[in-house]
Amino acid sequence: MAEAEKKAAEAAPAAKPKEKKPKLEDKPFAEFVQQDYLPALEKALAAKNISDLQLNFVDNNITGEWLNGTRQFTVYFPEGDIKKQRAFSWSNTGSNPSTIEPFLGDERKITLELLVFGVIQRLNAQKWLGGN
Repeated sequence: MAEAEKKAAEAAPAAKPKEKKPKLEDKPFAEFVQQDYLPALEKALAAKNISDLQLNFVDNNITGEWLNGTRQFTVYFPEGDIKKQRAFSWSNTGSNPSTIEPFLGDERKITLELLVFGVIQRLNAQKWLGGN
């Protein structure tokens, strides 16, 4: 019987330890923003019928504008890290930006989906996405 168990153990492939795939959010900040966040944000806003959106990433800030620049928002990452301090502002019809407000400040775990949702939620609060 021991001989049969030995042969079965030899025939079975050794279990490989599962390699954890690195999280998107653990990428270097600029790489995450350009490869993941901007495309996801653009897709989410396109789903809200914003077709002339222009997104820019400069100095750790993401700015978006549409309707020929009459609607604008900025997501600030002053430390160049999505897990650290974040802020948000918006402006309408060429006015100065609103007060810079904390952005997702109560969240412990920041994910791509949460960052996109946060922008959609803020713009929706301004009644800019229609239907609300």
